[in-house]
Amino acid sequence: MLIAGENVDPTLLSEVSSLGHAARVIGLFRREDLPRSELPDVALALWHVGDPGNVGTLVRTADALGPALVALSDGCADPTGPKAVRASMGAIFRVPLAAFDDAGGRRIGLVAHGGRALADVPMDGATTFVVGAEREGLPEEVQARCDELATIPLAAGAESLNVATAGALALYELRRRASGGA
Repeated sequence: MLIAGENVDPTLLSEVSSLGHAARVIGLFRREDLPRSELPDVALALWHVGDPGNVGTLVRTADALGPALVALSDGCADPTGPKAVRASMGAIFRVPLAAFDDAGGRRIGLVAHGGRALADVPMDGATTFVVGAEREGLPEEVQARCDELATIPLAAGAESLNVATAGALALYELRRRASGGA
């Protein structure tokens, strides 16, 4: 789809930019124009993920290791905010977004400690990986709504992973198994 453009004075672009070096080209879109395709069987469900960089990175990961949708709870950063869009590297225009409770299939909550090793968790059929807020992780009431809790084994002394890294590793493990790498 080709959309007409307008030339804008570079100083005006620099005034509306949050970047150190303003973009030479910008695009405007409506949220209604984001992907509305049939929802895939794989999802990342984000619970109160407040950092827009993490939200955008998880959208990018869902695109790269999916197809997967990203389902967001209330309290998540806006996936269409400037930092999230930048971190998504354009994936926001390919990955469907949904409400947290709309992600279907078997829910596997990713927790820093106390879950079954991710490599040992069955992942057949529709699967949703539930990831939690950067500091708090998944509260007990969200964990209770999961079918299984999984932990990614870490090196001795390491406390936890960044939420975007944990989501990426979970999607990678699912993709690895689907491609026969199990």
